[in-house]
Amino acid sequence: METTNKTAKEIYFDVKNNPARKRFGFGNKAVLVNVDPQKAYTATDEFTTAYETDPRQMEYTNELAKKFRALGWPVVWTHVAYMESGEDAGVWATRTNTPDSLQNIKFESRRSEFDDRLEIDRINDVIYTKKMPSAFFETQLQSLLVWHQVDTVIVTGGSTSGCIRATAVDSLSRGYRTIVPEECVADKHESYHYANLTDLSLKYADVLDVEEVFNWLDAQTK
Repeated sequence: METTNKTAKEIYFDVKNNPARKRFGFGNKAVLVNVDPQKAYTATDEFTTAYETDPRQMEYTNELAKKFRALGWPVVWTHVAYMESGEDAGVWATRTNTPDSLQNIKFESRRSEFDDRLEIDRINDVIYTKKMPSAFFETQLQSLLVWHQVDTVIVTGGSTSGCIRATAVDSLSRGYRTIVPEECVADKHESYHYANLTDLSLKYADVLDVEEVFNWLDAQTK
């Protein structure tokens, strides 16, 4: 095993700035999957479970969604919410039971609500309630992607080390080119965030500056 005295952030930027770094690249048509941008994870002034990496994350996410809608491409939002009993969280809910615990994000609670800064089209966008880390797990996402004949999945949201990673791995495993706009994902601690961006970059996805994603979308024709 290789050892180092570098931080996770330093290692990530070494990978990012490597001119020989290979990419999967964009395909022909994409879906935007916004993973759990809900108050439990975004309202840093209200919930201890919330986090912020880039203060413009919601702004960038809204801009991506606008560009997707302009192309007639699908925009998906996911959030987690659970029954009063918490039984639908399964074994994931067995480690702790505090007000901040996952299974205590209840239906219709503030913690389950999407961030107020988001511009969600509740008629034309797709909204899924998920129970586990991946946006693909026991949702209709795979069927939606087949219907729209997409070959590229662009993932935003949080956390980088949890639901973003799980969604990206499932996306690649299903044969999709997977793109993670760096400014559009966040985590509780920079160590987890950058370590997982490194792992995603090396194995499962292209981690790109959001401006590059904007430019690709702008170059597409409806």
